Amino acid sequence: MGKLLYLVHRLPYPPNKGDKVRSYHLLKHLTQRHRVFLGTFIDDPADEVHLDTVRGLCPDVHVARIQPRSAKLRSLAGLLTGQSLSQHYYQNAGLQSWVQQTLAEHDIDAVVIFSSVMAQYLDAQPGPKMLVDFVDVDSAKWTQYAPDHRWPLSWLYQREGARLLAYERRVAQRAQRSFFVTDNEAALFRGLAPESAHSVDAISNGVDAEFFAPDPAIPSPFKATADQPQQIALVFTGAMDYWPNIDAVTWFVADILPALHQQWPQLCFYIVGRSPTPAVQALAGPGVVVTGTVPDVRPYLQHAAVVVAPLRVARGIQNKILEAMAMARPVVAAQSCTQAISAEPETELLAATSADDFIAQVNTLLHAPERSARVGAAGRQRVLSDYSWSAHLSRIDPHLAPTPP
Repeated sequence: MGKLLYLVHRLPYPPNKGDKVRSYHLLKHLTQRHRVFLGTFIDDPADEVHLDTVRGLCPDVHVARIQPRSAKLRSLAGLLTGQSLSQHYYQNAGLQSWVQQTLAEHDIDAVVIFSSVMAQYLDAQPGPKMLVDFVDVDSAKWTQYAPDHRWPLSWLYQREGARLLAYERRVAQRAQRSFFVTDNEAALFRGLAPESAHSVDAISNGVDAEFFAPDPAIPSPFKATADQPQQIALVFTGAMDYWPNIDAVTWFVADILPALHQQWPQLCFYIVGRSPTPAVQALAGPGVVVTGTVPDVRPYLQHAAVVVAPLRVARGIQNKILEAMAMARPVVAAQSCTQAISAEPETELLAATSADDFIAQVNTLLHAPERSARVGAAGRQRVLSDYSWSAHLSRIDPHLAPTPP
């Protein structure tokens, strides 16, 4: 059994949002064959109750706390130093000391970094080999945000994209191997960082298809009302303080839902996810429900007529899509999302490129329940065949072997 240092920017439990799903399953995978020293942050006080669960899986844990509001203000120091704001956001002296102490006191075979910002804790350490799970090209995400915001945010996002890319390139050169969630993300980074192209690879996301499985015993969370005795539920799931998700549901409610309501007055759009911002809460009204945090997302998926993912700004594989497919529900998603998933178009997963496309695809499924059921069943079979966590994560194993003296 080797010894690994695993640095993650957010407590990898509970697996209730995209990055935490991946970091949690990677932690589980690493602990099967290695002693893992986990250094991480808590940015949500609600996660404190899960520390014992994490320590049960990985006893050697150091947790630093972040107050998002003060960390955002502190990150502005990057404007003076020329660094990315993301690096400053995740700087913590206590975690830095723990990393140095862990490397000094234990014979660490390799360091696994989850999210490039955590690589800064190895900047001054020649130490063991480093493997980095970038997941997505985060710098490209910031650059993509810029055109959709006014100055000064447009300038700030453009600057963050440029500074973060420069840092990502330095991290990739320091790493023995860099991983991304899709072949497309890996290809994008190779083009942006050609000096590291030889050491870039892809490790796809997976889904726990035993947990996300249809179950006739799961009761519906959708309540009929006097106005809607036979409610038809469309469902979107995700963390609702994340800007791409906010943009997705705002666009859906403004540009897609009204046309669907004309044909289906009993239709109701459920926005399911934690921490809805005021802008998301303001969408609630006739035909739109904002749930906030729910104890279990599966009932909402299982009893949805259609699950939608109208993400106009998205990178990599969307876990929300895989989870809905695993629950055997038909999914209509933005084409940029479907291209990252190895699903047969029109038979396992439906794509849309515009508001009119979303309207047409959802209408088609609602008018043809038999086809809708076939798409859902075929989608689950695709998840079972192509999206096992163990099969994908095993690709990191050859790189974890101790380096010969």
